[in-house]
Amino acid sequence: MVKQAKNAISPTRDEDYPMWYQEVVKASEMAEKSPVRGCMVIKPWGYALWENIVSTMDGMFKDTGIKNAYFPLFIPLSYLEKEAEHVEGFAKECAVVTHHRLEAGEDGKLVPAGKLTEPLIVRPTSETIIGESMSRWTSSYRDLPILLNQWANVVRWEMRTRIFLRTSEFLWQEGHTAHATEAEARERTMMMLDVYTRFVEEYLAMPVVRGRKTASERFPGAVDTVCIEAMMQDKKALQAGTSHFLGQNFARSSDIRFQNADKKEEFAWTTSWGTSTRMIGGMIMTHADDDGVIMPPRVAPAHVVLLPIARKEEDQRKVMEYTRSLADALAVRTYHGSRIRVEIDDRDTGGARAWDWIKKGIPLRAEIGPRDMENDCVFLGRRDEAPGKKVSLPREDFINTIDTILDDIQNNLFNRALAFKRENTIEIDDTEEFKALFTAPDENSIHGGFVMAHWCGAAECEAKIKEDLSVTIRCIPFDSKTEQGRCICCGNASGRRVLFAKAY
Repeated sequence: MVKQAKNAISPTRDEDYPMWYQEVVKASEMAEKSPVRGCMVIKPWGYALWENIVSTMDGMFKDTGIKNAYFPLFIPLSYLEKEAEHVEGFAKECAVVTHHRLEAGEDGKLVPAGKLTEPLIVRPTSETIIGESMSRWTSSYRDLPILLNQWANVVRWEMRTRIFLRTSEFLWQEGHTAHATEAEARERTMMMLDVYTRFVEEYLAMPVVRGRKTASERFPGAVDTVCIEAMMQDKKALQAGTSHFLGQNFARSSDIRFQNADKKEEFAWTTSWGTSTRMIGGMIMTHADDDGVIMPPRVAPAHVVLLPIARKEEDQRKVMEYTRSLADALAVRTYHGSRIRVEIDDRDTGGARAWDWIKKGIPLRAEIGPRDMENDCVFLGRRDEAPGKKVSLPREDFINTIDTILDDIQNNLFNRALAFKRENTIEIDDTEEFKALFTAPDENSIHGGFVMAHWCGAAECEAKIKEDLSVTIRCIPFDSKTEQGRCICCGNASGRRVLFAKAY
């Protein structure tokens, strides 16, 4: 048994949540800061997680008829300027390329040269550049719908960055579709939100609230934005996915026209939708504890690590043979459509080995020593349980039930997160109680939660709450019941509660 005097991560969640998060990411060896300000290096353990996310979501997209494509990283400035609200929404985050080469200056140092005739924007999102292609590909209703997705990187020049949650460059997918009718585009908007909901809840084990964004929180240029919001362990909200009904706004600016069945010319109806590596940050903050990351098995880079333990030289060969045989037997088993992913760690680092894997969040740890081998057993630890809690399990039982054990961990993580969200979601009607809940001694204190409160619909009230308390309307939940009440800000009549929270 590995003994430990204190938690592996310091400070703990209760002591300093933002610093705890940074230390968890560091200890897990998932990612690190890069030499480029605001950017990150995703290390192999973190990138393997992202690959599993990409593989699963890509299959879900394709099941709905989506096809992958790729579009340029650079967008002409004039393209963004075509949609006024869109360019205004992203203007402060744009990275701009103005030159196309470097030359040696008088002091010998390299300086930009070859000024471009038109500045290029490093894509913050691709509606405008994809719209240009769609306009060339569309002439008849028979060309529609166009159903596209691209896996790419984007740049949004953030001032305050945090690995996975908010970086200047990040990885994501962005879907873009064009349709002949408004009804079809709206149906696609909701369809993709359903896909996001299923993935985040069933694979990342993060329960979400589904709803509609207010006008001020809507994607720039969109007619309607729907979203999923998840609760982190500091009770803040994290937007885990958005889907946008763009109406004909971008079709007009990009000139996406088609001739309908009656031979009349119309503008197409478009959508866009996206998720990013921010989901990894959300997964960490939903499940991790004071010993490190906890990986949901369905997306984990590996499902189990085998830890051979043999102090005597004559035992080492036999234990390693037994370990490799077990690894081979596990690797032919399947879990949710893929082979069981097995790691063998035979480093001579004593108890530090187990703690390395605990901090990485691998779902299962199986220790194998001479006595375990003689009894044809493994000594098994689950990451969703206390590090010291282990059980001896017969080898064949372990092989035959590993998928059941992994699903039990997956379900346990989701149910724990769901219980936490429910415990910290409350209805409030009193303004002073509302203010008190979101007021804390300092920004590192854990406070707040999800509050269902009445809002009159006035943008002024929404803005005042945001300015005074740094609290936003995360969404108008789809399942929010209609009822009469008073706005939590101004006291005017309201017919429905909305979801307020502090957010990342």
